[in-house]
Amino acid sequence: MLKQNINKVQLGLEIGLSDKKKVFLNKKIGLICNQASVDHKYQHIADLFHEVDEINLTTLFGPQHGIRGDVQDNMIETDHTLDRRTGLPIYSLYSETREPTAEMLKNVDSLVFDLQDIGGRVYTFIYTMAYAMKACAKYDKEFIVCDRPNPINGIDIEGSLLEEGHESFVAQYPIPMRHGLTVGELAKLFNEEFGIGCELQILALKGWDRSFYLDETDSPWVIPSPNMPTVDTAVVFPGTVYFEGTQISEGRGTTRPFEFVGAPYIDSDELADALNSLNLKGVIFRPTNFLPTFQKHAGEVCGGVFVHVTERSSFKPVLTGAAMVKMIYDLYEENFKWKVPPYEYEYERNPFDVIAGNTSLRESIESGEGLEKIIEPWNSHEKSFDDLRQKYLLY
Repeated sequence: MLKQNINKVQLGLEIGLSDKKKVFLNKKIGLICNQASVDHKYQHIADLFHEVDEINLTTLFGPQHGIRGDVQDNMIETDHTLDRRTGLPIYSLYSETREPTAEMLKNVDSLVFDLQDIGGRVYTFIYTMAYAMKACAKYDKEFIVCDRPNPINGIDIEGSLLEEGHESFVAQYPIPMRHGLTVGELAKLFNEEFGIGCELQILALKGWDRSFYLDETDSPWVIPSPNMPTVDTAVVFPGTVYFEGTQISEGRGTTRPFEFVGAPYIDSDELADALNSLNLKGVIFRPTNFLPTFQKHAGEVCGGVFVHVTERSSFKPVLTGAAMVKMIYDLYEENFKWKVPPYEYEYERNPFDVIAGNTSLRESIESGEGLEKIIEPWNSHEKSFDDLRQKYLLY
């Protein structure tokens, strides 16, 4: 049942289809999508395009986790295949190539992107978009973005910028951990600020306000990736994603990934008391034990905390994530371990550094530096990015 006074938003996909489909006509269309690429009736974009005689859908492209979202883990390369519903070829962009090739695009005039982002820098979908834009610039194809809301609002930004030399498949450009942009706005930023230079068209949202979280709107939420079940997950993700770079469980293999955090050697009460003593705004850490069914510590009871966000407006996910990593390191240094490579096609670099976008965060934690000192550079990074993004805002 929908909440009363819910804010109504028209999606980019719906804008394109309602405008007599002009934007899609007389073109051979390629489509980058997954299971979350739906309209308000939960109809999938590939099915909608395939069923319209005036739209010539020729090719499908899948991001990480596949076009139907059924590939669970990182670093599993998805095979190219045929779509069981439309019979069209599917090319994986999380395979031996992350950028569409000339062969993949030979039957495409316009490449349409419709994926649900989650508002954080460390999420491969936005870099699948960037790679596809580069291919379109290279092979003279149009790129069309069907915009979707940033599920954790379009106002708040937080964290350090990616440092030069730390580019990866989860961080290609100097944006903060929480970027506060929609995919359409990111496409504009990537295209103009960072020199991709493709022919870009954005089907903008109608009715979306930058202050909205997705669950304050009538926008459909379908799990965009296997470990992103709810909007609550997206709210904490820009911080607790740091734990992917450690041997601590980030809750994969539970029903609430990125909200459960822990390891077998952690005393849950001790950790919760220590974290709550920091008095971080908008969050309470509840001591808990959980049993991951797969991934880190599968089948072992982990002591840890559940991250309860009590006030979204004051909650700082990136600060919270950094504070949690530091506290666990300080309390359990003898047992604490950083994750070893590979991580997201990075075979040599420390995975935590890949996620952080620098080496300084890890080095500061290891050296015992205070939290305030660690986050001190973030203010200038956030200010410079906020200034930069202003000319790319659509809403």
